[in-house]
Amino acid sequence: MAGLQMGKGVLRRKPIEQIEEGAPSEQLTRTLGLTQLTAIGVGGIIGAGIFALAGAVANGTAGPAVLVSFLIAGVASAAAAFSYAEFAGMIPKAGSAYTYGYAVLGELAGWFIGWDLLLEYTAIVAVVAIGISGYFGFLLNSMGVDLPVWMLGAPGTGEGREVDLFAMILCLFTAYLLTLGIKNAARFETVVVVLKVLVVLLVIVIGFFHIDTANYNPFFPYGISGAFTGAATVFFAVFGYDAMSTAAEESKDAQRHMPKAIIYSLAISMVLYVLACLVLTGMQNYTEIDPESGFSTAFESVGLGGLANLIAVGAIIGILTVMFTFMLGVTRVWFSMSRDGLLPHWFAKTHPTRHVPVRVTWIVGVASALIAGFLPIGEAAELTNIGILLAFVVVCIAVIVLRRRQPDLPRSFRCPGVPFVPAIGVVFSLWLITFLAWQTWLRFLVWLLIGLVIYFAYSYRKSNLATGESGAAPKQR
Repeated sequence: MAGLQMGKGVLRRKPIEQIEEGAPSEQLTRTLGLTQLTAIGVGGIIGAGIFALAGAVANGTAGPAVLVSFLIAGVASAAAAFSYAEFAGMIPKAGSAYTYGYAVLGELAGWFIGWDLLLEYTAIVAVVAIGISGYFGFLLNSMGVDLPVWMLGAPGTGEGREVDLFAMILCLFTAYLLTLGIKNAARFETVVVVLKVLVVLLVIVIGFFHIDTANYNPFFPYGISGAFTGAATVFFAVFGYDAMSTAAEESKDAQRHMPKAIIYSLAISMVLYVLACLVLTGMQNYTEIDPESGFSTAFESVGLGGLANLIAVGAIIGILTVMFTFMLGVTRVWFSMSRDGLLPHWFAKTHPTRHVPVRVTWIVGVASALIAGFLPIGEAAELTNIGILLAFVVVCIAVIVLRRRQPDLPRSFRCPGVPFVPAIGVVFSLWLITFLAWQTWLRFLVWLLIGLVIYFAYSYRKSNLATGESGAAPKQR
């Protein structure tokens, strides 16, 4: 009997019709329009993929076939994007995949994906900060400025390096920006995204005239498997829309705007990714591409050093938007889990005038700063991918389940080709997971076990559904 009750407990679902309930001190403000949401999505997708990972994957994993790596990752991402779009239009609440899993597959599934995203999104912020730091070092060197070696990178990334200080400062700055309030922060994000897209377009247009087609041969120097391995690595560069969807509760008209913003941001980003990869591997042989500042060194190699510096500046400014999007994502997931009682309500407390979760924002800022300061970019990047791929699996399955369970539920956007399109997202995501290193699996399993201990020791008994607070505003704390 106890086992049966436990089973019912972990499978209890958050009713969709009650999903926006909350106390005044645990509510967010709806201020974002379609343009701002799309900008946040593009800001989360375009950044590290072009300015940091494209060069690293081309140099050591896929060669010119890095283009294929992005296309493979894009197909899997697009299948999942349609699933996210359906949920975003139907459940306009902070939390994204965590909230969708909780409402459709039950509390344990929701906890699993939420706990997973806390680590993944935080690690992504750190990866991006490290990527910016590489371009910052390139820019300073070109200006004749030599910083102390100890502050230029994490241990193991070079002789004498002890900490990536600039990356840590960027993480803390992003946290500060988010504590100013979503309206002001989104304005900053929109302006910077426009500047970033202009830099990418400049790279593509000018770089096109310096392509040497001989650099494309051999196109698959590491074989087809190298392209697939590269896809698993660059995958996190094509899913910023899922972090953007965590801002649904801060959208003026989430049911109409969120699905459009998800599709628009992914479409814009994939076009720019494909063109940028063609330019990068066409300008410079893949063996000579700098893994840390690929485009800057590529332009320098063809005698455009001045433009290389401009690209470095654009990369520093542009990649900052990725940090913004994913730190926004992790804080909103944490906020949602706390408001639902799975974590202490203390974390769900928002600022009285700015209406943002300041407490969790600073905690995430410090955590991401520590990861960025002391882990190499490769280890941090692999840490992000397995969790996001599993989140995609959960969301795609949830779309199929909910279509069968509640086919008449109002949906402002319907994922096409159900169940086949979501199934493609599931298969591709599981397939890409198999290309990740065993160390990545080990770290993920350790994090998952820690999460399960916390769930059964605290969350299972304290959640709003367990205490009978579902459908009512959570208690003030």
